[in-house]
Amino acid sequence: MPANLIRNAYEAALTMTAVLLSWAAALALEGAAGLHTDVLVLAVALTLTLSSSQRTADTRRRLTSLVVLPVTAGASIFVGRLIASHYAIGAAVYTAGMAFAIWIRRYGPAATKAGTLLALPLVALLVVPGPALPREAQSGLVTWFWSATVGALACGFVWLVQAAGDRYGPWPGAAPAAEQPPRRSRLHPRPSTRMALQMAAGIAVAFALGRLLFDDHWPWVVLTAYVAASGNRGRTDVLRKGIERLAGATVGTLLATGVAAAGVTGHTAVALMFTVLAVALWLRPLSYAYWAAGMTCALSLLLGYFGQNAQHLLPTRLEGIAVGAVLSVASAWWVLPVPRRRTAAVMAEKGPM
Repeated sequence: MPANLIRNAYEAALTMTAVLLSWAAALALEGAAGLHTDVLVLAVALTLTLSSSQRTADTRRRLTSLVVLPVTAGASIFVGRLIASHYAIGAAVYTAGMAFAIWIRRYGPAATKAGTLLALPLVALLVVPGPALPREAQSGLVTWFWSATVGALACGFVWLVQAAGDRYGPWPGAAPAAEQPPRRSRLHPRPSTRMALQMAAGIAVAFALGRLLFDDHWPWVVLTAYVAASGNRGRTDVLRKGIERLAGATVGTLLATGVAAAGVTGHTAVALMFTVLAVALWLRPLSYAYWAAGMTCALSLLLGYFGQNAQHLLPTRLEGIAVGAVLSVASAWWVLPVPRRRTAAVMAEKGPM
C-alpha cells in the first residue's frame, strides 16, 4: 500500500475517533437530559468538519475555537428555527452569515480562521435534519445551551485526540504555519469580496429554487451550492468541484439506495454510516469525488434512519444536487469572475473552508 494511503488511513482514524467520542458523549446527554436524537447528528457534523481545520492548530487557536464554536453553534440553531418559521428572513440571515465568514478574510490569517469557525455550524445546520432539541423545549436559551455544549464537546474531543496522536502516534501533525500579514491585492474588488459575493449569490438563489422546486428538501441544493463554491480558486476550480460533487453524490446515493433495498436498518445502518464516513475520509485526499460519495451515502443512511425512503427520494436528491452544482458554477462564472491570468492573486487570500 502506498505510503500516502497509510498516512491518510491514520488521519482518518484520528478523525473518526474524535467523531465517535463526540457521538458517545452526545448519546449520554440525550439520555440524561431527554434531548432529541438530532443532537447526535449535530455532534458528529461539528466534530467531522472541525477536525480538518484544527489538525495543525496551535494552543491559542484551539482555545479560540473552544470559545467561538460553542457560541456560533448555539446561534446557528436560532438561524435554523428562523428558517423553519420565516423562510425568506432565515435564508437572508444564513446567506449574510456565510458571505461575512468569507469577506472577513481580507483582514488576515486570524480573521480567516475566525470565519471558518463561523461557517462550520452553518454548514452543520444543513446536515442536521431539524433542531437539535425537541419542539416542546420552551426556552430559546435552553436550545442555545445544549447546542453550545455540543460545540464545546466537539472542540474538546478533537483537541484531545489530535494531541494524543501527535504525542504517541507515528505521524505528528505539521507545525502551524507562521502567520503572515495580509497582502494588498491588486484585484478590484478584492478576492475575498469577490468570493463572498459569489457565495452569497449562489446560496441566495439556491434557497429560492430549493424551496420552489424541492420543498422541504431545499438543504440539498444549498449544501451543494456551498460545497462547490467554497474556497474556489477560479471558474475552472468551481466547475471541477461541481462535477465531482455531482458524480460522487450520484454514486453515494445509489449505494445508500442499495443498502435500503437490502433491508439494512436501525443500529446496523448507523454502524454502516460510520464505516462509510471512515472510508470517505481515507480516500478524500485522492479526490473530492470520494468524499462527496461517502458523505451523500452517509446522509442517505441517516435520513433513512429518520424514516425517509431513500429509493423514493433518489431522483429528487440527484436533481437537487445538480441544481446546486449549476448555481455554484454560474455564480463563479458570471458574478465578478476572476480573469484567468489573475487567478494566482485569489490564491493569496483563499482560506480553508
